Amino acid sequence: MRLSGSGDEFLKYRSPLVSRYASKEMAFNFSDRKKFTIWRTLWIYLAKSEKELGLPITDAQVSEMEAHVEDIDFAMAAEEERKLRHDVMAHVHTFANCCPTAAPIIHLGATSCYVGDNTDLIMLRDGFDILLPKLARVIDRLANFADKYADLPTLGFTHYQPAQLTTVGKRACLWLQDLLMDIRNLQRAREDLRFRGVKGTTGTQASFLQLFQGDHDKVEQLDKMVTEMAGFKKSYLVTGQTYSRKVDIDSLSVLASLGATVHKICTDIRLLANLKEIEEPFEKEQIGSSAMPYKRNPMRAERCCSLARHLVALVSDPLQTASVQWLERTLDDSANRRISLPESFLTADIILSTLQNITEGLVVYPKVIERHIRHELPFMATENIIMAMVKAGGNRQDCHEKIRVLSQQAAAVVKQEGGDNDLLARVQADPYFTPILNQLDDLLDPKTFIGRAPQQVARFLTEEVKPVLEPYKSKMDVKIELEL
Repeated sequence: MRLSGSGDEFLKYRSPLVSRYASKEMAFNFSDRKKFTIWRTLWIYLAKSEKELGLPITDAQVSEMEAHVEDIDFAMAAEEERKLRHDVMAHVHTFANCCPTAAPIIHLGATSCYVGDNTDLIMLRDGFDILLPKLARVIDRLANFADKYADLPTLGFTHYQPAQLTTVGKRACLWLQDLLMDIRNLQRAREDLRFRGVKGTTGTQASFLQLFQGDHDKVEQLDKMVTEMAGFKKSYLVTGQTYSRKVDIDSLSVLASLGATVHKICTDIRLLANLKEIEEPFEKEQIGSSAMPYKRNPMRAERCCSLARHLVALVSDPLQTASVQWLERTLDDSANRRISLPESFLTADIILSTLQNITEGLVVYPKVIERHIRHELPFMATENIIMAMVKAGGNRQDCHEKIRVLSQQAAAVVKQEGGDNDLLARVQADPYFTPILNQLDDLLDPKTFIGRAPQQVARFLTEEVKPVLEPYKSKMDVKIELEL
């Protein structure tokens, strides 16, 4: 079989999370280039701090390491790992090869988790820093939508059956409320992250205590200096060989929760698209179906739902991993975390980018919404009609019976004959209701059925949404153009 195109990339599996969907910044965040550059940077932080605290490390050694921090021979590292079966030592040897003067002090006193775990924590932190502005932009776009349609009446649905009216903007605020919980959760998870720091093989810092000849203060200073160089305010005071894998649970739990929110929002959009009340953006040359050219499928919302399910499922990995770590650590966490941590952030990144694109171009069809309201509103207005008749001198029980009979007749026309709801015409034709005929238009005005929805929207956007978006004001002017 011949394959057109160049290179070997089409001869092996490529994760669609990167090849098809994810943003460049999130894909780079979990790339080998960034990972191993951070490893080298951490070795430099360690050497600098050890030198400052009195270990015999020279300026020349540090300068040599700094000069080659991005000079990574990936082919050599791969060959070293094939021989040594140890990824960290493979990169120690590769770094030492281009830093012969510094070779004796690279990784001095450290264990593999010094670079491995600390790098993971940096990537988690940076991943949250990529996601948070994206989530803020989704909230901003949806808030604009809610404000625009704050007083547009629409059918509410409970059990997916027509219920009392709400407004298009108020419904969007239900979505917004969940997203606000998510942005607070992501902020908390990001701020709760600490550095593993300089802890040694089982977390006791024994190797560093030996290096500094029993000077506990210097060991603590070393830990603090490296932590601050890496941009963290705190390190975990106690660790085993690794930081607690419950940290991964905390990080991925908030992403899974975000996934649940996005799935609910996009499912609602798909349901409303079926009713032709709301549609996601549809490009001029976009094809909805290969067989049915008239179709406008909600493919973006479907993509979000599909990926959100994956995001929700991924949290089971760190839950199980944390539960089976033995004593100070076991290596059965490693292969799993190589997949679950990046995939969670990549997936969250994709659904936020897609949801931003959706919320920037949501299309509302007020006339369709109005037609649906007209179809159902006569049934909903029956209590208003009864109260108006009582005010006009009628008997509540007699009126209730009249309305009940006429409603059942109208329902039979709708359900059995496929006709329109003619309850209003039946009321107008019945002499009993003559005293209130001139009130019917007012009694059936949709805006009298939406309660305080517009006021709720205004207060919610002012008191809840606006303060949350304030820290992200400088990052709001980014539009999303979805590309494959």
